[in-house]
This record gives sequence, C-alpha cells and structure tokens, in this order.
Amino acid sequence: MTETLKTISPVDGRIYVERPLETASGINRALDAAGRAQLAWRSVPLAARCEVLGKAVAAFVAKGAEISSEISWQMGRPLKHAPGEVRGFEERARYMLSIAPEALAAIQIGGKPGFERHIKRVPLGVVVVVAPWNYPYLTAVNAVFPALIAGNTVVLKASHQTPLCAERFHEAFASAGLPPGVFQYLHLSHSDTGRLMGDQRVASVCFTGSVSGGRAVVAATGTGFATAGLELGGKDPAYVRDDAVMAHAIESLTDGAFFNAGQSCCGIKRIYVAAARYDEFIAGVVELCGSYRLGSPLDTETTLGPVVRTAAAEAIRAQVRAAVAAGARQLIDEKLFAASVAGTPYLAPQVLIDVNHSMSIMREESFGPAVGIMKVAGDEEAVRLMNDSEFGLTAAIYSADATRAEALGDALDTGTVFLNRCDYLDPALAWTGVKNSGRGCTLSRVGYEQLTRPKSYHFRTSL
Repeated sequence: MTETLKTISPVDGRIYVERPLETASGINRALDAAGRAQLAWRSVPLAARCEVLGKAVAAFVAKGAEISSEISWQMGRPLKHAPGEVRGFEERARYMLSIAPEALAAIQIGGKPGFERHIKRVPLGVVVVVAPWNYPYLTAVNAVFPALIAGNTVVLKASHQTPLCAERFHEAFASAGLPPGVFQYLHLSHSDTGRLMGDQRVASVCFTGSVSGGRAVVAATGTGFATAGLELGGKDPAYVRDDAVMAHAIESLTDGAFFNAGQSCCGIKRIYVAAARYDEFIAGVVELCGSYRLGSPLDTETTLGPVVRTAAAEAIRAQVRAAVAAGARQLIDEKLFAASVAGTPYLAPQVLIDVNHSMSIMREESFGPAVGIMKVAGDEEAVRLMNDSEFGLTAAIYSADATRAEALGDALDTGTVFLNRCDYLDPALAWTGVKNSGRGCTLSRVGYEQLTRPKSYHFRTSL
C-alpha cells in the first residue's frame, strides 16, 4: 500500500493537502535522472543558465497571490504577511543571479613567466535540499537557486506541512524551460529522506531544521563524502543599550519576537535591557502586544496567526508555565486574546520578566510567540548572557554608537550581528551559524563556495 502525507491546516484542522510518498524505486530514478542531467547542465554557459532561471523567478512571482494563500493555509501565516515571502524569494534569487558572473569567475594567479595558472569554481554534482515549513520558500531559495546557477542539479524535499511549495518550484522551472532532471522534488518519509541524503550519488546536502535533524543529516552523509550545510536552531538574543532610540527598539524587537507567530530560527527569543531603560522598554513592548490581532490567517486584519500545530502551541504554553513556576512573571493576559484557547494552535503573545538562565524559556529553542526579558547592568553582563547559549545564529544590538556596537559584536559568538534591526536576511551577506545553530553558509558570494569546488589549472606554456 502506498504511504501518503497529509497536511493538516492549522487554520481549521482539516486535511489541506494529501500526496503519495515516493518509493525507493522513485528515489533511484530521480537520482539517476539528476546525475545524467547534471552532465549536460554544467556545460550550459553561465549566462544561458541565468537566463532560464531568471524566467523561472518571473513565473514564480506571477503566481504570487495563489502562493501566498497556500502559505497561509499550509502553515498559518496571516494573509496580510504571506506575500512578503514571495517578495523575499524574488530578492534573494535575483541577487544571486546578479552576482554569479563575478562570484563564479576563475581566479587568475599569473606572475610566473612561461605558465598559465588559474582556479575555476566547478559544480559539485547532485545537491539535495531539505527545506522546513516555517519559511518554506525563503529557506529553500537560499540553496536551490545558487546550486542551479553554479551548474548543479537539485532534488528538493519539502516539509510535509508545506508540500505545495516544492510543486510551485517545479511549476516555475518547467514554465521557464529548465531541462528535465535539472530540478526535481520528492515527497518522502523520514526514513527515505535519510536514505536519499546518504546515497553515494549525492554530492551535497543543504538542510534547514532542528538540531536533532542536523545530527541525522551528519549521520546519513557520514558513510560517504557528501558535504552538508546545516542551518539549525536558534535562541537569538538582543541587547538594548542605554543610548538606544527606545521607540525604534520597542517596535523592532516586538516584531522580531512575534512575527510569523515567533516561528523563525532567527526570531528574537531573549532580550537584555540596560537597567536605566528597562521599565520604559517593558512598558512599550506590553503596550504594543495589546495591538496584535490573533485570529484566522485568512482574515486580512489578523496580525498574529496560529502556530503550525496544536502540539507546538501546548509546548510553548508548558514552557511558559514552567518559567512562572520558577519565579517568572507573565505580563500578557491571555484572556485579552479571545482566539487563544487551550487545545488549539491559536496562541497569544507572551512576555516574561523576572527570568534567568536556569529556565528553559531562556535556554531552549522556543518556536512560538514568547520572549523573555532581563535587566542588565551594562555591556559586559549583556555580552556574557548573550553568549551563554548553545546556539549562535544572530544577535542584535540597539544603540546609537556604531563603533561600540561593532566592538561588542566582535565579542559575540554568532553568525550575524545586527545593529538597530533584527530577524532579517540580506542576500549580500553570508547567512551562517555557529555552535548548535549549524555550519556552512548560504547567500552572498561566499554561499557559492559551499556549492562548488575549486579546480586548479596549471599549464606550462613555454618549453
């Protein structure tokens, strides 16, 4: 009997998508096709590859309204915010296309009479991309497009929560005339995903997901020599210095904590505030939380939708209860949000104070709309607490002093340091994490280095 995936919509609990899972023979056919297609695709001139892929971007954007609605139904993001994912997809894809000629150009060595020496960046081969549900296009595009631009072929495995996203990728590529086998998607079981990643025909795996998932990737690829880029969890901190523009810090960090119902690896999950500005900051965040409208993501007035499933909501509620039992105080009355009902994925935003690092709310990943806030004496204490984590994806500083902020950033164990902003990926910058937040990077010209290998040419031209 064929196994199927069933996507339960957090909007109303019904089955929104049902698809058969691919079989072992189907995986084998896909990898064979990818291998054959890659031999031809890598020989297509870069400009021609970019032309086809640019058409795919346009085809994708043309379907933006339908894609946005599907995002809301599949994972619960408010329809008011869902189009932002289409815009972000286009921004990242077009940027990686624009820098490809320079980023993939041969490195000319020169300087040695009678010799010609250069280093080319050549594709790895077949790349497997495993994408999550929380930002199903923005995470996938980081690897899918640069991999294809560089001359690799791609097999995409999307989350069971957002399977239509893989199909939308395929639709756009087919519309643009991408040759068969260059991009494929597979709906797979967990065990078959492991088999796919461990197959000797796979040259690289790009994975976005949990820390436990990252360990599974390492185990699956450990039997061969496939590279693995891992974007894993986060418990991203922010520090509000006493010279911060407070109105901006309040607005930016509240959004950073609660956008997408807090379901972002680089969302703000713990905030440290200079003692002199602490009360002002807390009051502002609480007031702003009161303006959120929790409800169906299909309502255009909704600003906070459900989390992805009821079990996720209950996990956040349990984390909040544990913090309160250990002495924390919750500042948002859940009763003010009528839609926030136990046993449903609809969850009110929550702000916790009197927290400390013995509490899971300040240490373990919280994939939902809850944030802990602590008072600090100054820079030294803030840096120490920001670094006191097994994660290291991003860290944000709010200050009027950019020089001091850079010095503090140098002391932070993180992949990205923000000043006066948070929770954003600039495609011109390397997206990377340290510690349990992962390894490798995507985006920027550095991202191309992860999806290619150096090949040296050493010619003696004078005999």
